[in-house]
Amino acid sequence: MAVLIFLGIALGAYFCGGLNGAILSSRIVYKNDVRLHGSNNAGLTNFYRTYGSRAIFLVILIDVIKTALPVVVGGMLLESHLAFGTVAERLIIGRTWGGMFAMIGHAYPCLYKFKGGKAVLSGGTVALFLDLRVFAFVAVVFVLAVAITRYVSLGSVLAGLMFPVAFLVFRLGLWATLMAVCCGAFVIYRHRGNVLRLLKGEERKVSFGRKRREASDGS
Repeated sequence: MAVLIFLGIALGAYFCGGLNGAILSSRIVYKNDVRLHGSNNAGLTNFYRTYGSRAIFLVILIDVIKTALPVVVGGMLLESHLAFGTVAERLIIGRTWGGMFAMIGHAYPCLYKFKGGKAVLSGGTVALFLDLRVFAFVAVVFVLAVAITRYVSLGSVLAGLMFPVAFLVFRLGLWATLMAVCCGAFVIYRHRGNVLRLLKGEERKVSFGRKRREASDGS
């Protein structure tokens, strides 16, 4: 029974995650496709640099809802049906499991030929609805890194590194921490091209408050 529930959460989370906010918003608001511009990435940063801030709220709203739903439902289902661990541990495992597959769906959506974003906004949403302490821990790292360097990609990579660290700091359990390692590694993997550009000094910095037509990062 538990195996079927795990599988059901994974499939549902994947398809929810595949509803890309940047792609849907670019089509609804601009009758266009964000993937035709900048870095060709279906992420928040490329959307912002391509279209400006006008429809950013819609992108964020779609991506938050489609990620939060699997996190919340996953936690509720496994809290009730897992046969081991405390109630709090089962809840965290379910939330992390649902969030992990929502991130995969966001990055590799079958609806869009497996070409999606880089799972940063999705990862942040997972942290927010999983544990506020984890979210605060990771958000501070991300915001400080971007504010100081203006490299969204660097902030994203550091946030990915800190995600499992937060699980260890707040003692959220072995199984959930192992899944958090996978989530963090996934975000870093999705930014592998950005990491190479950072090392070469070729990565573009984000420009706050201005409309840009090019981008090299994603959400």
